[in-house]
This record gives sequence, structure tokens and C-alpha cells, in this order.
Amino acid sequence: MTGIEARARAGAVGSNGHVREPLLRHLVGAVLRRARLGQGRTLQEVAATARMSTAYLSEVERGRKEASSEVLAAVCDALGIRLVDLVAQAHDALAATAAQHRVRDLTSMGDRSTPVRHARATSTAVGQRITSDAVLLAA
Repeated sequence: MTGIEARARAGAVGSNGHVREPLLRHLVGAVLRRARLGQGRTLQEVAATARMSTAYLSEVERGRKEASSEVLAAVCDALGIRLVDLVAQAHDALAATAAQHRVRDLTSMGDRSTPVRHARATSTAVGQRITSDAVLLAA
């Protein structure tokens, strides 16, 4: 896992000490990368099918570029996934991260003698592990 993926899943710490929500481009990139790797495909294959450069697709996957809706649609088409599933996976990861932070905030105010265990979140669409990893790594 790269540093970007970790920040996408766990959120970065802001100057006020609070954990910021991860950026959407990091979440979307992680979902796309997981889908591509799950299919056993290379960046070159998917980029060629989506009619974009390999370098640009790599940057999108790493969360370094904010992809347009046209680019996302082309990559989803190249991967054979629906755009709605991509957005749903990003939403699930963001919601899981936000829920984890709310629980952490509540437990930091209460009794710390009882550890809190959190169930792994699940999803049925492409990029299934993003959501579960978001919960685990946000802890």
C-alpha cells in the first residue's frame, strides 16, 4: 500500500489536529487500481482501451490527478465496470472512514478501559476491499 492509499483510507491530519476526510480523487483512484489489478490487467492495457496515456492513468490511480467525468467513464468502460459502481465504492470508503472517525471521537471522550471493536464494512461491487480497508486503517 502506498502512502497515498493510506491517506485515502485513513484521512490526513489537519493543522488543528483533527483527521480530514480523504480526498475523492484518492478514493476513486484506489477503486480503479483495485479493479484493474483484480482483473489481472496492466496499466498499458487499460490505458490503451480507454484511449489515454499510461502515465495519466497511473496518476489518476495514485490520486495525483483529478479525473474528469469523461476520463472516469472511459476508464470504467475499459474495465467493464459501471460508473455508478465506482462512485458507490468511493462513497462506501468515505462513509466507513467518517463513521470510524465519529466512533473514535466518541470513544476518546468516554471510558478508555473498554476497547471498542468495529465490524468490517463490506460491499458487493468492484473494489470490495477498499471499504473494509478504510475501516481497518482508519483505526
